[in-house]
Amino acid sequence: MSVVSLIINASIVVQLVMLILFTLSMISWYMIWQRQTVLSKTTKALQNFEERFWSGMDLSRLFVQVNTEPNHFSGEENIFRAGFKEFARLRKGGGSEAEAVMEGTERAMRVALLREQEKLELHLSFLATVGSTSPYIGLFGTVWGIMHSFLALANQTQATLSVVAPGIAEALIATAIGLFAAIPAVISYNRFSSVVDHLLHNYETFMDEFSSILHRKAHASEAEAKA
Repeated sequence: MSVVSLIINASIVVQLVMLILFTLSMISWYMIWQRQTVLSKTTKALQNFEERFWSGMDLSRLFVQVNTEPNHFSGEENIFRAGFKEFARLRKGGGSEAEAVMEGTERAMRVALLREQEKLELHLSFLATVGSTSPYIGLFGTVWGIMHSFLALANQTQATLSVVAPGIAEALIATAIGLFAAIPAVISYNRFSSVVDHLLHNYETFMDEFSSILHRKAHASEAEAKA
């Protein structure tokens, strides 16, 4: 008796459980591949942008470059673009004190950070859901298969292992498929969450450092205007 024949001859309920678990597994594997690709490109883009930012290049020139050739995987670049654009707009408007300029700039960067967080955490909740619910879905199939086996045993005048074995076997297959769907999802969720936390920490550190630079520029300009 092969695994394939057990699946084909399983009860409709157990087959439905297996189909749900298999579908969840395929979707989660696609999302794992998609998240791995995005996070890998995002990490590389972060390193490239930090090298450019700390190379001593003029901020206005860097702003022109990132607008001309934007890298949408670079969260720091998007935060820099949002902050510098708002900083330049408020300074050109005139009549704004340095603190007001910085408040508007930091608010713009904070909004950009939240958008980057949403992009980084995309699909992670689905992986967490698959990891936490798949074993229970598989357990439901297991319980149903064992119940089906005992019902078949009740209709027999002589209890033999061959009567209950197929139902128990199909129940164990449902459990195995549930674990097959859950384990990669849980491992990937934990790994991706760690990478996302690391990236967000870098983004926040960059925001603080960039704010300090702009803070000095804003106060220097205000001092020159008063002089």
